[in-house]
Amino acid sequence: MKPNPLLLSLLATGLCGLPLAAQAQSAQDFEALRNELKALRAELDQIKARQPAPSSAPAASAWSERIDAVELRQKDAVVLGDIPGSFRLPDSETSIRIYGQAEANLVKDFKGTAPGDIFSNVMEQPLGASRSGKMALTAQTSRLGLETSTPTSNGTFNTKVETDFYASCSADSACLRNRLRLRHAYGEYAGWLVGQTWSTFVDADNSPETVDFNGPPGFPGGRMMQVRYTYDIPAVAKFQFALEGLNDGIKFPNFVARVDKTFDWGSTNIRLLSHEQHIDGVSKRGLGLGLGAGVKISSTSTLMAQYSLVDGDADANYMTGANYPVLDGKTLRMDRSQGFLLGLGNVFSDKLRGMASLGVVRSRQRLGDAYVNTYGAQGNRQLLQWHVGMYYLPIKNVELGSELLGGRRTTFDGSKGDLLRLNLQARYLFN
Repeated sequence: MKPNPLLLSLLATGLCGLPLAAQAQSAQDFEALRNELKALRAELDQIKARQPAPSSAPAASAWSERIDAVELRQKDAVVLGDIPGSFRLPDSETSIRIYGQAEANLVKDFKGTAPGDIFSNVMEQPLGASRSGKMALTAQTSRLGLETSTPTSNGTFNTKVETDFYASCSADSACLRNRLRLRHAYGEYAGWLVGQTWSTFVDADNSPETVDFNGPPGFPGGRMMQVRYTYDIPAVAKFQFALEGLNDGIKFPNFVARVDKTFDWGSTNIRLLSHEQHIDGVSKRGLGLGLGAGVKISSTSTLMAQYSLVDGDADANYMTGANYPVLDGKTLRMDRSQGFLLGLGNVFSDKLRGMASLGVVRSRQRLGDAYVNTYGAQGNRQLLQWHVGMYYLPIKNVELGSELLGGRRTTFDGSKGDLLRLNLQARYLFN
């Protein structure tokens, strides 16, 4: 039985009249429609070969032109990817998502101005008489990132690259501002992660949100080069093991072991650390312990808490606010610090959320200890910092933040430095 040219014409017309989104909502739909149109085109060629009558030529020609137009439109169509907010690369199974934020912060100090950093740094607050009056406006924390996901026979292969433009500078050194800085760059496959991202010792899930870019002291906050393996047993727990931070001069990488457990009411974790510090050819290993928990106290509120005990590290990757290691002759001495972090977040509505947090770092050293004698009496005995802030979302993807924060630095000899600051923020988030 010969195909009916009129029926095929009506079918092709109906296909061409479909909205583009309906034609290519997924990769499967996209491929099925393409194959169907190819079959129709082949059948049209057969009809033209068997029925060369002049009366059917105009209809066949018009039909062929419309199919060509649909195929061209399909080649340009955006196919939704597997990652939320992503798209599928043409002729590929890889999904790609581009995200980031354009952000501006206005910082006003009312008491204390820490040198070398635009954002909060209670660790370096000036002692004695407080300096005030500093005001800064910056867009350095604007961010740009890219994620990909590619299906394979053994799960997905994921990558992530993220940058910002922020450069923290010490009080006694110059640096270039507004330069591109690498935050994350890694690949992830079959439980393995290789590259730079948050240290496995960092409990990002139970870190309270702050408007201030640095946040409070008292918790691990470093991004490290690492090789990590994750073994997840859904009904039991998630286990992670990582080798991190093999930098110049380090003989052996740092080792982190971690266990996470989720419950209906929240989550908990425990983290163990062995890390190496190195100064002028002298090395020493230190230990660390971390505990974290998040509790859903209501349908809109979450309480977060962390405790860390860490032998001090030079880059503050494992304890934000810890004193640095020092070299005493041929002996490397490290501060042993305790960190406490408490945070509360609440979502008032789809346009308003609030947060409050308190961070504390306490050294376990005292005046007269070998470490203090080497480091100096104005090393930090205790750092305390609090944050109270809100975010308002006037329109989609736009967030306006405001936060008041304060803190106090107390040194081994009892000297004090205070911080009181207002941080206003406006940012636009894009996917």
